[in-house]
Amino acid sequence: MEDLKARLRSSALDARRQLTPRERRDAAAAIVDRLLRQPELQRPGHVLVYAAMDDEADLAGAVGPLRERGVRTLFPRVRGERLELVAASDLLTLELGYRGIREPSGPKIDPGIVDVAVVPGVAFDPHGGRLGHGGGHYDRLLAQLPPDCIRVGTCFSVQVVPRVPREDHDEPVDVVVTELARYRTRAREFREDA
Repeated sequence: MEDLKARLRSSALDARRQLTPRERRDAAAAIVDRLLRQPELQRPGHVLVYAAMDDEADLAGAVGPLRERGVRTLFPRVRGERLELVAASDLLTLELGYRGIREPSGPKIDPGIVDVAVVPGVAFDPHGGRLGHGGGHYDRLLAQLPPDCIRVGTCFSVQVVPRVPREDHDEPVDVVVTELARYRTRAREFREDA
């Protein structure tokens, strides 16, 4: 299984790297637009977002509009094998942290308050499968979130694959948003019924 995941990870990262900076910028803007139209993000609450690394879809354009809606944005901070959540209303307050990713400073927040979690991934499938970089940070965090928290994966369309291999510890997402489409996965409904 790990070999299959490694090959898929390499392929998805290569596809993402082949996008030009302009293609990434335009696609990220379209992802932000589609994300902001999500019904779950129309009301105030606590939303986990992320600061993009390298060539990931940059969601910086979503932070201001979310704040205007009364949303409190939370960002992850790596602490060993875990992610802590910290409130931050502006990406300019984030500092370089783990692997050069911008992270918040300040007191950690209980993950039990998260209403919507917007998470990155190396690859997603239309059924809610998510493949990360292999460290398990987001899988561990997603497992800690409230059962009614909506999980939204964001990526470029070139990172959507027919099927992401899943193991028991792999946490699915409820929605996948790209610049071209939105997939409502119902992944956790099927998982709970199984």
